[in-house]
Amino acid sequence: MSLPSLVAMPTPLLPLVRRAEEMFLSALRDLSEQALERFDTWPAERREAFGRVCAASNFVIEQVSRDPEMLLGLADTGLLERSLNLGEMRSLLDGELADCDDEPRLQRTLRRFRNRQQVRIIWRDLTRQAGLAETCGDLSDLADTCVDLAYQWLYTRHCEQHGVPIGARSGKPQHMVVLGMGKLGGHELNLSSDIDLIFGYPESGETQGEKRSLDNHQFFLRLGQRLIKVLDAPTVDGFVFRVDMRLRPYGSSGALVLSFNALEQYYQTQGRDWERYAMIKARVIGGDQKAGRELLNMLRPFVYRRYLDFSAIEALRGMKQLIQQEVRRKGMADNIKLGAGGIREVEFIGQAFQLIHGGRDLSLQLRSLAQLLTTLDGQGYLPSTVVKELREGYEFLRYTEHALQAIDDRQTQMLPDSSIDRVRVAFMLGFDSWDEFHARLLFWRERIDWHFRQVIADPDEDELSEGEELVGGEWLPLWEQDWDEEFACRQLTEAGFRDGHAACRGLAALRSASQVRTMQRLGRERLDAFVPR
Repeated sequence: MSLPSLVAMPTPLLPLVRRAEEMFLSALRDLSEQALERFDTWPAERREAFGRVCAASNFVIEQVSRDPEMLLGLADTGLLERSLNLGEMRSLLDGELADCDDEPRLQRTLRRFRNRQQVRIIWRDLTRQAGLAETCGDLSDLADTCVDLAYQWLYTRHCEQHGVPIGARSGKPQHMVVLGMGKLGGHELNLSSDIDLIFGYPESGETQGEKRSLDNHQFFLRLGQRLIKVLDAPTVDGFVFRVDMRLRPYGSSGALVLSFNALEQYYQTQGRDWERYAMIKARVIGGDQKAGRELLNMLRPFVYRRYLDFSAIEALRGMKQLIQQEVRRKGMADNIKLGAGGIREVEFIGQAFQLIHGGRDLSLQLRSLAQLLTTLDGQGYLPSTVVKELREGYEFLRYTEHALQAIDDRQTQMLPDSSIDRVRVAFMLGFDSWDEFHARLLFWRERIDWHFRQVIADPDEDELSEGEELVGGEWLPLWEQDWDEEFACRQLTEAGFRDGHAACRGLAALRSASQVRTMQRLGRERLDAFVPR
């Protein structure tokens, strides 16, 4: 799919543009006369781009009004009108952290850098100076840079406090490894995404250099907690990235960080098929890159099996049924990620081939969905016409996702209810009206859903028919901690439990009990099938 076309400014958006210009000019006057003069020298093309971006994004209006120098600086350095060079994102933040001497200043610097880069990325996306690959790549580089440089800064201070962690076997200093999962791992991060992380460290041991030593697990546990706080805690400047650690072994009830041996043992003895599915995209984004590559090599046999994996086929059919059941839930029709024909279904199609064939066909061991679709076409796994439809439909959905999130820098995949935001979304996608945009969206969702239904279809069984439910399926996400606690408690209460909070705590206690945590894979799979029922 080509970049969405530029269309004329819709009349309902003109008041937003005038308001944004007034706010920005007022902020410039408060700053200095020189700032006003710098804005006045902008070329006509940049002034027009400013209007387009402000018409679409409340977030940009808020940021440049609070800090007009941010936008002037981006313009003066040319960063609004050019792509970043390889490694430039890291160099920019590295320079800003050079004189950072305490944790509050680290938090402030990271947040302001993130906000500035978000404005730049949204600007280039909405003015069609950047395509989908560049936008997702810049967002992923931003996350990589913030996570790793924050980690490196904290590690140095942590060693000054507690000593340097030394491996008992190797006798060498140890670093943590930060794995990025999901879209971050695939270098496909969206405009307002949280980041899924897993923490590990090479080997056990203890710190040296301070009077009171810590064992390596405690050292990296405390370091991981500090890193999450630096990235995730909301301040007056916002946040850097929301951090989600639920993909780690044992989920929210598991240790925040584990040694490589503990990680390998968990995945080889207790890892479940959905964890294989998640681990496909795992990528080292922070800490010790060399040790991280060793960890991923250790885990590769768990993810990619060398034989034709019939158990994976059955597991994928179960995941597919759950997806089909969830799309029927109230409100899913307007969700372009989780609803029928949404982003998740395209990802499932690609990763199904990876889980089944990736152990024997190394060309399928890819993190990027765009590259994977090309390989599925080139290797004959899918017809070219199917891949073309999946690629174009997926890109349309991702552009739509970025448009939805550009409005308020909010993590959402829901189509808007308000008329003004509908005008904005259509405008950002290059359509003259919401109805024209929505018709095109429905076309792509119907095509994607049709292809989704063909994948790993069981010839001896019908798909879930309308109104039919997978037994216990509505409880599986709660059991696997895919929903937040508030949602889980409400679901339990609505189902008739007298005290939803107590029931939720009971389930959490069962899930984290030592007998459950030490189960072998087959026993855990049986428990996962039984509890939801």
